[in-house]
Amino acid sequence: MNRKNRKIFILHEIYGVNDFIREQACAFMDKQTEVECVQLYTDEKSFTYNQEKEAYKYFINEIGFDAPLEILFTQLSTAIQQYEKVIVIGYSVGATLAWRLATLPLYRVVCVYGSRIRQNLDLQPNCPTLILLPSHEVSFNVEKLSHALKHQHFVQTIQFPGKHGFMDRYNASFHQESAMLAQTYIKKFL
Repeated sequence: MNRKNRKIFILHEIYGVNDFIREQACAFMDKQTEVECVQLYTDEKSFTYNQEKEAYKYFINEIGFDAPLEILFTQLSTAIQQYEKVIVIGYSVGATLAWRLATLPLYRVVCVYGSRIRQNLDLQPNCPTLILLPSHEVSFNVEKLSHALKHQHFVQTIQFPGKHGFMDRYNASFHQESAMLAQTYIKKFL
């Protein structure tokens, strides 16, 4: 079978597939790369940034971190048979899911501000995994997480000045310099 070169799956934040996620998809598209924004919400729901609490509650109560894994495992396993390189890039809750998927024989995994990774530190990735963290998170100590991950095989962790959401130009936490640097790191890593 003639396999296509590369497929990237993008896993969104609690807000759903929005302009930022679509822009990220476009940033990675080229002649050899197919990019798919995975819709974690079955009703294709999306939230605005000022609906953060509602979006978080919806994700936790209606989706969660376990239910999407079975579907994603199936999608990725199929893609692994069809493409030479299968990559997962996740943002926030999508990054936590991406981290949990790094046990698959993927080409690369990128986790951007996946704060719940800290609850899955026993996981051992089977592929090169890049974790991008902000310098500050409200809910936990970023330094402690970064230190714990530095000892993991296949894992590279980089911290950037800013808060959760620093890459998203539509988010109040946007940090332009960190966003540009992070995008450069991701592209080099891939």
